[in-house]
Amino acid sequence: MTRGGIILTFIIIYIIGIILIVVTLYGIRKHTRNKLENELSSLDVLKNNIISASILTELNKVKSLINNDYLEKLYSKWEKEFNQIKEVKVPQLSDKIFDIENLISQNDFKEASFKLAQLEMDISVVQNEVDILLDSVKEITMSEERNRNTVTKLKTIYREALTKFNKNKNDYKEVVTPIELQFENINKLFGAFENAMEQNEYDSVGKIVKALDETIKNILIVIDEAPTIILMGKIVIPKKISDVRGIYTKLKKGGYNLDYLNLEYNITETEKKLSEIFDRLNVLNLEDSIFDLKTMLDYFDGLFIDFDKEKASRKLYENSIYSLNEKITRLNNILKNIYVEIESLKNTYSFNQSELDIIDEIRKELVSCKDDYKLMSDRTRTKSTPYSILSNECESLSVKLNKIEDNIEIALKSLSSLKEDELRAREQLSEIRSVIGESKTKINSYKLPVIPKKYFVELEESSMALKEIIKELDKKPISIDTLNTRVDTGRDLSFKVYNTSNELIKTCAMSEMAIVYANRYRSTYKEIEQGILKSEKEFWKGEYRKSLEIILNVLNLIEPGIHEKLLKAYEK
Repeated sequence: MTRGGIILTFIIIYIIGIILIVVTLYGIRKHTRNKLENELSSLDVLKNNIISASILTELNKVKSLINNDYLEKLYSKWEKEFNQIKEVKVPQLSDKIFDIENLISQNDFKEASFKLAQLEMDISVVQNEVDILLDSVKEITMSEERNRNTVTKLKTIYREALTKFNKNKNDYKEVVTPIELQFENINKLFGAFENAMEQNEYDSVGKIVKALDETIKNILIVIDEAPTIILMGKIVIPKKISDVRGIYTKLKKGGYNLDYLNLEYNITETEKKLSEIFDRLNVLNLEDSIFDLKTMLDYFDGLFIDFDKEKASRKLYENSIYSLNEKITRLNNILKNIYVEIESLKNTYSFNQSELDIIDEIRKELVSCKDDYKLMSDRTRTKSTPYSILSNECESLSVKLNKIEDNIEIALKSLSSLKEDELRAREQLSEIRSVIGESKTKINSYKLPVIPKKYFVELEESSMALKEIIKELDKKPISIDTLNTRVDTGRDLSFKVYNTSNELIKTCAMSEMAIVYANRYRSTYKEIEQGILKSEKEFWKGEYRKSLEIILNVLNLIEPGIHEKLLKAYEK
């Protein structure tokens, strides 16, 4: 392509690009214009709907109802507010719509968009004012229908309450007059409502309806709850009071201490509370009355439980007090015997101070229990403490005595174990002597070429331990802890020398047997001869285990498993 052709191509592309940009910008502007115009159109519709036919209709209804100064003032106020909206605020909105149309036609889209947002808010504010005005007007125009519906429902409830009252008038004998007066008041309120509706006195109608609602609700509560209050306050609770007083008096004469119940004071307060409840009932005020009466019933029912508890506690206490006395006496005698036994045993056995301290501590605890028992018995005689408390104290004292009894049992076992340990030590002394003697006999019966030094050391140790046991048994008083240690040591050393004796004899015998068995191969295998010589050398030195290991290692070369064969032969 020639240079001119290239330049022409670039020019064409440039022109096409400019055209595309212009077309795009035009499309964007057109889209924005259409969008703003649509939004403005929608807001214009909302503006035109502000002044609706419904508000004009409702205002005309109020105008037709005017027959007093109250309604006339209300109507004038609402008419003024309506005219302000219609003649001032709506035209202002129309002017703003016109201004936005001019901005759009001048392509000032940014400012138009901002003004549209403000216009939407202004329309919303004016619409809200109209809605509030309409609701206020409807309060009057719909007042009659709404209030009549409410009053009709209240009349139905009223008639049901009146019917129930008339059918069961005997149940309300304490408050018949106040209830009848209240029904008369309700009838008067119904009459006042009709009169106010006829005179279009809507400012009074609301108050009358509210008064009717509250009064009827209250009379319903009275009709439902008054019989229960009268029954509980005049019959049930007075009967409970009478029964409680009777039982209380009988128990007091029977020796029960019931002062902690504060019965007379609580009965006086209950009677005051009943009087207050019926004073309130006479003015048809039932607030908390049922709750208070139920609380009183619960209190008196609880008293019957307390009386039964005191009776049961007395039986339990009377059964326990004698057994406690017997147990204290028995434990005291046992403890005295323990002290006597300790004095007797002190000449024979050595006691640790801690062991004696434990006995003294048990004695102190028993003395404390005896004091508690005496105090409890004194209060029983003076009748100064309720049996429920005395019964609990008995149980607590019984627990302490059981603990003391357990500790005394442990102390007795400890004392009896002193003699048992001495007897066991003397029996084991004989056993240890027998084991050491048997060890010597075994060694002497088997003519060992050499007795290793180890055996004599262990024999000496076991003999010394035996002498220590005898020494401890000959002491007065005997220290059982030391004696037990000496016995355990002597027993261990005696079995040690016994096991050593057996091991020496067994090892020596097997080594000798192995050497004799190996002699059959002496002339055939040079290794056997050398092994026999080494083994015999160790044997005559008294190293029987080493001798046995040498000869067995050599024989295993010729006869694998020879050790097991020799062991079986030895056992046979």
